[in-house]
Amino acid sequence: MTTLPSSLLLVGCGKMGGALLERWLDHGLAATTVSVVEPHEETAAALRERYNLTVLPDLSKTADMPQVVVFAVKPQMMEEILPDYAGLYASLGGGAADAGPLFVSIAAGRSIESLARHLGNDAAIIRAMPNTPAAIGQGMTVACASPTVSDAQRDLAAGLFTAAGAFAWIDSEDLLDPVTAVSGSGPAYVFLMAECLAQAGVAAGLDEDLAQQLARATVSGSGALLDQADEAAAELRKNVTSPGGTTEAALDVLMAEPGLQSLLTEAVAAAAARARQLSSKSAAKKALSTIKNHQNTKKRRRHRHRVIIAKPLATGLSYLYAGLLYCTAQ
Repeated sequence: MTTLPSSLLLVGCGKMGGALLERWLDHGLAATTVSVVEPHEETAAALRERYNLTVLPDLSKTADMPQVVVFAVKPQMMEEILPDYAGLYASLGGGAADAGPLFVSIAAGRSIESLARHLGNDAAIIRAMPNTPAAIGQGMTVACASPTVSDAQRDLAAGLFTAAGAFAWIDSEDLLDPVTAVSGSGPAYVFLMAECLAQAGVAAGLDEDLAQQLARATVSGSGALLDQADEAAAELRKNVTSPGGTTEAALDVLMAEPGLQSLLTEAVAAAAARARQLSSKSAAKKALSTIKNHQNTKKRRRHRHRVIIAKPLATGLSYLYAGLLYCTAQ
């Protein structure tokens, strides 16, 4: 049985946030229990009209403590919006087990540690990576939880993401980088294959519309077969391949070196490296900010010390000057 939260705050409602929201509502999450933080009024108005739920311009309008807060904004926006949520855990009941909200982030390259710097070290934080097929309930989400997340909160997160498709936990957060590279970015690889297959059909003499239809139906149908079949992908491929036939001729090209396998291995490695780079940039930005704050503090202290020293020195010099003038007059 799917466990859904009694109240939820969704921060950002773009493509992925909107897709997840629709799945949650379809699976029984009441619109009256959902609030969305969406600063763009046009998007906010569309959400109110479509779902009849509460849409807020920012966090300041939130009065009640949500059971779950989901961050569904772009990675580059996280550093900008997270300070608004600093102290939310403490102000809304942090301190006791399950007292504060569960924070869930689906932003790539933003570590649990970087989130905890803003939300609090004792905050319950889950970092997750869904993918776009979640929009039709065929998504794949992988998540990692901080040690502060309770079993009940893990059940809540699992309930939210199983509403959008398949779901799995991992213990090591480091694995989220290759997860992002395989399943998070993976739909784009499949769509590219459909593009290339259609273009190859046109090059072979097919009408463009027919080539598009064939490529789309072949890719989506093969994916559905793979999902329902007990056999592994390699076995399904062999089932289509007759010795000396047309499929074997094509696979001889695709599987030659450097072939599709080498290209995909390189592509996944590049995506994983980029995910790690995003994490490193976030950490470096925070470190730089800390250094600048420290330098500014030292400057303020030096300025304060100069003032403390300068005032009595100026007073003393003024008395000395007055004394000299008095002696001269005598």
